[in-house]
Amino acid sequence: VQLQASGGGLVQAGGSLRLSCAASGRTFSIFSRYVMGWFRQAPGKEREFVAAMMWSGGSSYYADSVKGRFTVSRDNAENTVYLQMNSLKPEDTAVYYCAADPNSYIETSPAEYDYWGQGTEVTVSS
Repeated sequence: VQLQASGGGLVQAGGSLRLSCAASGRTFSIFSRYVMGWFRQAPGKEREFVAAMMWSGGSSYYADSVKGRFTVSRDNAENTVYLQMNSLKPEDTAVYYCAADPNSYIETSPAEYDYWGQGTEVTVSS
């Protein structure tokens, strides 16, 4: 399984960005049983959970710090998961990673995710 994250950049506080995570690989056909997660890591801090959803649709879960501002979604035809980030704050500045967990329920610990993208940097200026 390969994950390719993109869409990061520099944005002013209050602005929006949409991150993409393109998934591929020989086991991709079973992605319907995967959890797709987004995490972030700010300088000097541990990697933290942001949001996740079941690839099959339905369940999604958000960290309290982003609830109501971020939305995770997927496009089956494009094999891509998105993180729409609105009302961005300076404290959202971090490297954002997408990850995949072959599980049937959403986990928030990075240790539970088997596959990771390379990260895309988001900087929110005040």
